[in-house]
Amino acid sequence: MKVRSEARRSAIIATAAELFKEAGYERASMNELAKRLGGSKATLYNYFSSKEELLVAVVQAYATGHLAEAMTSLTTEQQNEDLKTVLLRFGESMLVVLTNDGEALSIYRMIIAEASHSDVGMLFYRSGPSQCIEALAKLLAQAMTRGEIADADPQLRALQFLSLLTAETELRLYQRQPQPLERHQIRQLVNNAVEMFMAGALVGIVK
Repeated sequence: MKVRSEARRSAIIATAAELFKEAGYERASMNELAKRLGGSKATLYNYFSSKEELLVAVVQAYATGHLAEAMTSLTTEQQNEDLKTVLLRFGESMLVVLTNDGEALSIYRMIIAEASHSDVGMLFYRSGPSQCIEALAKLLAQAMTRGEIADADPQLRALQFLSLLTAETELRLYQRQPQPLERHQIRQLVNNAVEMFMAGALVGIVK
């Protein structure tokens, strides 16, 4: 029974993702979703209490799930590793998905399109990015305490690093079918971001 339930939940999430991309979050209805799945709305609500909860599940499955893996390198104690090493690993884990996962890009585009006239943007933000920012800010605060980088607002520094990390990939949002990047290209993008960030974050350190 549990296996069938998990399979059904996955099927609902996959079908909802397609519906959201086609119709947009606001126009997508639970009636249409039930029709596509060949069941009833009552069945859907047994798995998800609301369309908002279903959206969060879709976002986590296709657009922000990679953040949990990336955050592992931030929340796990890394012995004998400096901040730069951790940021390089974190950045590569993020960009592998952001540059090569078509489903994640499609969901992200849908979120951007809907954000101006619904709460979908903040639902997306709270389902992953906000947690990533907090984990990164905590890591940077610890690095400041150790004297690896200059004292500053850790959350601001986290936002600045993420902006640098995605700066060279932003164009992909506007391209019809962006080409996947090779691993060595991703590593170069991450290295560019980390080098720039560390150069700025070290300003104020007394040598």
